Amino acid sequence: MGIVAGLDSSPDFTRIVVCDADTGAVLKQGYAPHPVEAAEGGGRPADVDPQAWLLSLGEAASGGLLDGVQAIGVSAQQNALVPLDNHGNTVRPALVGNDRRAQVAAVDLIDALGGREAWAQAVGCVPQSAQPVTKLRWLARTEPEAARHVTALMQAPDWLVWQLLGRPARRTTDRGGASGTGYWSAATGAYRPDLVELALGHQAVLPEVIGPAEPAGTTPEGLLISAGTGETMAAAFGLGVQRGDAVVSLGASGSVMAVHHEALVDAGGMITSLADATGMHLPVVHTMNAVRVLRGTAEMLGVTDLEELSALAVKSTPGAHGLVLLPYLEGEKTPNLPHAAGTLTGLRRESMKPEHLARAAFEGMLCGLGDALDVLRARGVEVRRVFLLGAAAELPAVQAAAPMLFGTQVVVPQPADYAAIGAARQAAWALTGQLPYWQGAAAQVFEPGEELAVGQAVRQQYATVREQTHPGAFS
Repeated sequence: MGIVAGLDSSPDFTRIVVCDADTGAVLKQGYAPHPVEAAEGGGRPADVDPQAWLLSLGEAASGGLLDGVQAIGVSAQQNALVPLDNHGNTVRPALVGNDRRAQVAAVDLIDALGGREAWAQAVGCVPQSAQPVTKLRWLARTEPEAARHVTALMQAPDWLVWQLLGRPARRTTDRGGASGTGYWSAATGAYRPDLVELALGHQAVLPEVIGPAEPAGTTPEGLLISAGTGETMAAAFGLGVQRGDAVVSLGASGSVMAVHHEALVDAGGMITSLADATGMHLPVVHTMNAVRVLRGTAEMLGVTDLEELSALAVKSTPGAHGLVLLPYLEGEKTPNLPHAAGTLTGLRRESMKPEHLARAAFEGMLCGLGDALDVLRARGVEVRRVFLLGAAAELPAVQAAAPMLFGTQVVVPQPADYAAIGAARQAAWALTGQLPYWQGAAAQVFEPGEELAVGQAVRQQYATVREQTHPGAFS
């Protein structure tokens, strides 16, 4: 029996799972927070010393957790840029997360290449503040002395793999990680060094992109290290997502991604064309507003938590007695309405009750995500079932409304360390040379059933209000 491990270095902690390579059964687990101080105001810092990731990795693996392990896969936070000098040392702390400092740099880059369509054609995405290419532009403009010393670029999973291997001359990444940089194209499978130079002001050495099953190398102790990948790709692999599946993530903002056989180029920039961890593609559509809509509504109604808001919503009926909430509280990416505000319509005396507003909030959030799903469907992406992720996926109001509004089967997986499991599955693939067919995630399954027509009517009501309020938003 082969034993493999998957480690997930998220923005806040490291989780490790040790799995049976044949079945995927989790045998042991480890956990440790990153020793990182919170930013001023209590949020996540935008700059992090990568050594913190190694320290938490060592703590999570303590107590002989990796004894008997033959291969390790690495998943790590996406968009964490590690700039290195010609000795392989960090020029400055890693630039991590959705770095709001780089928002002006994103606009600057878009203009420098000739607009959103030029970027979409070049690398399948339009620069955003989180992406490494945008952080490079910010670094060049804000810290020019540090930028001049940058000779090589890595991301968090690449850097961790490189460290585990003892910092060899060869530096690698995978398609999934590379596709999020803003200077690698999932459509062509090639880097765009000219975009690195456009952002940084000079060329830099980029890691070699290796195949999904190809090992990155072997440690001096003989431990196989697989290619590694970003958290999104690892979680999809751990869930067992395949063609015909979409994943809807419910965070403060939302995202919809699906497995597809080819990269999608979207001139409007609504689709970000990522690669997955298996050789397929992961087109992603983001929404600015998801659970923040529910939290805002809960505060407005004076309820204590989302569970209470959900209980209110289920007292109402589909369509919320005519109330429609366009949930564009923070502006919106899908459709592209960056300066929009939320809109509540359909107020009548009989609809002015807390349960109907609660229901309208859930329907508005899910209809917004349904719009994002339709962006993918309109490009030929098959969606037979939807995996629904995030704590809000457990709410009864979400589980009751999502199947009818998405028009498909909805799967709510049990909470698990899917990114770490996906990393372990990649390690098993590299170890055996065969794609391991592990049992899928334990989950609840919800069908639209007889309420499908009702859901379509609610979606139509929502679309009518959206078009009246923002004509041609999806044209």
